Amino acid sequence: MGSRRTLRRGEVEFSDTRTEGWDALRNPATVEAQAVSPTSAKVDVRDNATTLALCGNQNENLKLMERRLGVRVGQRGTELHLSGPADAVAFTVKLVENLEGIIRAGRPVYREDVEQAIKVLGRGGVESLQDVMLGPVLKSSTNKQIAPKSIAQKRYVDAIRANDIVFGIGPAGTGKTYLAMAMAVSFLQDRKVKRIVLARPAVEAGEKLGFLPGDLAEKVNPYLRPLYDALHDMMPVERANHFIEQGVVEVAPLAFMRGRTLNDSFVILDEAQNTTVEQMKMFLTRLGYNSKAVITGDVTQVDLPTGKTSGLHHARSILRNIEGINISEFSDVDVVRHPLVQEVIRAYDRFDAAQQAAKALRDAEASHPPEASEESPIAD
Repeated sequence: MGSRRTLRRGEVEFSDTRTEGWDALRNPATVEAQAVSPTSAKVDVRDNATTLALCGNQNENLKLMERRLGVRVGQRGTELHLSGPADAVAFTVKLVENLEGIIRAGRPVYREDVEQAIKVLGRGGVESLQDVMLGPVLKSSTNKQIAPKSIAQKRYVDAIRANDIVFGIGPAGTGKTYLAMAMAVSFLQDRKVKRIVLARPAVEAGEKLGFLPGDLAEKVNPYLRPLYDALHDMMPVERANHFIEQGVVEVAPLAFMRGRTLNDSFVILDEAQNTTVEQMKMFLTRLGYNSKAVITGDVTQVDLPTGKTSGLHHARSILRNIEGINISEFSDVDVVRHPLVQEVIRAYDRFDAAQQAAKALRDAEASHPPEASEESPIAD
């Protein structure tokens, strides 16, 4: 029988007794476990409130674990009974222990948190979810903690704290703009800056909207709606509107930035993939003293006219090695929207890769046409 060890809180028992050592458990919970490769396990959380929080509303967190990990999870009081393939059971134990540690640290765990936790632990490279998900950036207007949910998001938030210009580049749904907005509101509340400036290029996403009614501000307002939505999620609508009226928070199209110097400001440029090279240079040179700029975008969703180079793509290539400028990259693994969004992004990426490979093959064939074979003369 393998060796036994005791950690803090909770209790885990394994039923299969194959003898290979197993160090997959790094428990913030109490564990007494054999160093084995299990096919079933029992985890005792020993705390009714923590168990309820871990299971979720109507056991939705446990049901999600079953669907995603291919294990069976049963609850008896404060005990969770796991069964399934050895590696899946081992991973689920690790997941449960990490989620328990987060709950005991005072942070609630929702269904989307479990989804992200599975991604983070599945990728490896992190010892504990607490290193990623604890330490909230801000509390939203509904008193919900806003915090990183992936390793890339954690690095992004840390980069914003440490650098004056940060690029957040990646697919839709990875939290680039949302976290930047949370950081901006946090800096404003802590009096590290005096105002927030939110900018976005007014570019139609592949469709003609025609002439819009109203003055210039009213015409560009539809393009800025996503920024208003994020802002209202960070603070009550009345307070946000008051800040906007007082000029503490300014939401404006990118064209309004020309000729200005932005001191003591937290500036966010959203949808930056739709800037031209000239617009990006103009925006970056607006930054004044004691200011930060966060530029977000997805280089795969450029809506510029054919032949126009994206300012975001160009800036990423020429600014990467400048001290004080950070470029944070996100992937489909960091998507925090509906789980199907991640699959949609992967499907489009596969399609684009296949298209590029086919084009490269056609170009190669066109540049090196097969040589015509010489025909032998036919004797009469």
